[in-house]
Amino acid sequence: MVTQTNTIDPVEAAHFGRLAAEWWDPKGSSAMLHRLNPVRLAYIRDRIDQHWGADECDRRPLKGKRAADVGCGAGLLAEPLARLGADVTGLDPAPENIAAARLHAEGQGLAIDYRVGSVEALVGPYDLVTTLEVIEHVNEPRAFVMGLADALATDGLLIVSTPNRTAMSRLMMITIGEGTGQIPRGTHDWEKFLTPDELCALLKDAGLEVVDLTGLRFSVTRGFTLSDDKSLDYFVTARKL
Repeated sequence: MVTQTNTIDPVEAAHFGRLAAEWWDPKGSSAMLHRLNPVRLAYIRDRIDQHWGADECDRRPLKGKRAADVGCGAGLLAEPLARLGADVTGLDPAPENIAAARLHAEGQGLAIDYRVGSVEALVGPYDLVTTLEVIEHVNEPRAFVMGLADALATDGLLIVSTPNRTAMSRLMMITIGEGTGQIPRGTHDWEKFLTPDELCALLKDAGLEVVDLTGLRFSVTRGFTLSDDKSLDYFVTARKL
């Protein structure tokens, strides 16, 4: 049964809504997301290929599959998922973001079903659900994860990324990132970050099997890379049994 708990934090939604106009500007307030997106996409593509046995040279491995991106912003991930062949639903609680997403997708000739809302508005089943750098911004992480699980098809794939609650993440994302303006001030509340153990426990409680846990690190020379080091940020992939 789909959760009825409202997981949307209106303060968080308003914060990100104010950034909507610059979402697609690689030098604007979302510049860090643009730098992060290639690594995200590489991870997601690898998990897709592993899960469904897709040919790594196939340009549309999600053809015939339904995908949902929860907390989609203005569509930085939803658009690549559509290009990979998926029938995509994008959900975001900020109306400004959804308006920007629709406008950009139209300009790209992409048909994406964008809706204002969060996990409560998901009507599954979806073969793939993604929610990247989102769970640390919701009111009720447990209800949020339950909603994601409810929307998954049997053997469906869920991919989550989020900052770890460590001294490293506080230093890099808040003290340095927000302190120097590389990340908009007020974006993060370190107390709401989840450790890998905490997030994996929520996923297991929701009836999902965790199949991968990969770290994300940042260096001045190499930028963002996948890593065994999960002290800054990490990806979790889970499947519905």
